[in-house]
Amino acid sequence: MISVWRAGRRYRGGEPDAGIESWHAFSFGRFYDPDNLRFGGILACNEERLEPGAGFDEHPHSHTEIVTWVVEGELTHRDSAGHATLVRPGDVQRLSSADGVRHVERNDGDAPLTFVQMWLAPKDPGGEPSYEIVHGIADATPYALPQAGAMLHVRRLAAGERTAVPDAPFAYVHVVRGVVRLAGDELGPGDSARITDAEGLELAAVGAAEVLVWELSG
Repeated sequence: MISVWRAGRRYRGGEPDAGIESWHAFSFGRFYDPDNLRFGGILACNEERLEPGAGFDEHPHSHTEIVTWVVEGELTHRDSAGHATLVRPGDVQRLSSADGVRHVERNDGDAPLTFVQMWLAPKDPGGEPSYEIVHGIADATPYALPQAGAMLHVRRLAAGERTAVPDAPFAYVHVVRGVVRLAGDELGPGDSARITDAEGLELAAVGAAEVLVWELSG
């Protein structure tokens, strides 16, 4: 089964006066929707746009796997476990908040910053926080997140190129840029598809496109 969710259905949040614009694909914060709490292990898929100098001050997380993909600009990350990094386009960042961690996310650069942040439920909550960043991830190398029974596939497609959607109990497709076709539907930037029991599906790029695909065990 495929359920297409258009970008316009997302909840608009953030603080425009502070240079923060947020788009939430799932029930999030003050945008509570009991029928849109999660899909498989995915709890949130947020597109964040930060103007230069804007950001999220130190705030807590726990029992969540947080994966970040930078679309444009440069993200400054600092956390209470002592990590301080810059995350750039092509990097995958993971923060396992475990029993509890605090972090800061800012745009300290001179250009606008856009990133997609996805939260997943861990299989075994608790433990010690951990952090990882993979620089310049390749399309052919999926990012494994065994803590959540998940795999992230990054797909950068040329016009006319096709790629398989992983056969899995759950698959989540998020279009970062460009337009792709999936089973007769065209998906554009910010659109997503929630797929149950995927089998033999393909994405076809209409033009150059960038897509994030989660393969989820459930």
